[in-house]
Amino acid sequence: MKKLIILFVGFILITGVSKAQDDADTAWKIKSDVSLMFSQTAFNNWAAGGENNITLNGFFNFYAGYIKGKSKWENILALAYGQSKAGKQDFRKNEDKIDFVSTYGLKAAEKWYYTANFNFKSQFDKGFKYYDDSIPAYNEEISNFLAPAYTSLGLGMEYRPFDFMSFYLSPATARYIIVNNERLADSGAYGVKKGYYENNVFVHGEKSKFEFGAYFRFLFIKDIMKNVSLSTKLELFSNYLENTQNIDVNWDTMINMKINEWLSASFGLQMLYDDDTPITDNDGKTGPRTQIKEYLSVGLMYKFTN
Repeated sequence: MKKLIILFVGFILITGVSKAQDDADTAWKIKSDVSLMFSQTAFNNWAAGGENNITLNGFFNFYAGYIKGKSKWENILALAYGQSKAGKQDFRKNEDKIDFVSTYGLKAAEKWYYTANFNFKSQFDKGFKYYDDSIPAYNEEISNFLAPAYTSLGLGMEYRPFDFMSFYLSPATARYIIVNNERLADSGAYGVKKGYYENNVFVHGEKSKFEFGAYFRFLFIKDIMKNVSLSTKLELFSNYLENTQNIDVNWDTMINMKINEWLSASFGLQMLYDDDTPITDNDGKTGPRTQIKEYLSVGLMYKFTN
């Protein structure tokens, strides 16, 4: 709940600061939006049955771009956090994201840029695999802040046919996978080298893994019709150092529909595939799987553009 309170306070502060800056003269192009989404279902003596539930989600998206001469520098930050509660269960995390992208480009030709790209991904809070609602100790922690985290830095070319569309290709991208949790690192989670015994002494697993490979990103951010905006980002990565044929995929899409000055509805869909992340399915089989997350919510939104 503390994360939701922080997002709510941020919503109030950003609203006030943004209004004060509406008439400011700046060389930067800045856009941001903050959303607070809420849903609830309650039952009382309901013959057909049902379970009370409540969901709270907060989203913050920020863009800052600067263009001068042949140089351009763009920064995109996406934050999300949410929790839900069903029946007598405790609140559980249902959304958690930190995603920061910074790109610096030097114009090479019309619509083409030599580009350096930096990316950081992680999450705010612990994530669990739930086995028994009545015994919290049975629920397994499978993620946390910086467990995992992904950082990458690459050099390549960007093609920008329109302001709202970008294609970036880097044949040389260095990526670190970070698992800053000893238990998860010992188990080899998220592809790091797991712990092992040597001469009856346990050697802990490594908390990071280095990868070097090719990276592609497609980015589209645009108002596709009145009061409806679409943002989608597709990322592909192939590691030259191991299993080059296996391509990591991250496709993240969000549609925001503005109802009035403050109310909005949002739909989000994220699809992931990572060969280093084995998942056990309902049949007990373990291996890499396509991961899908989606949501639909209604709530408050404030947008700022300078």
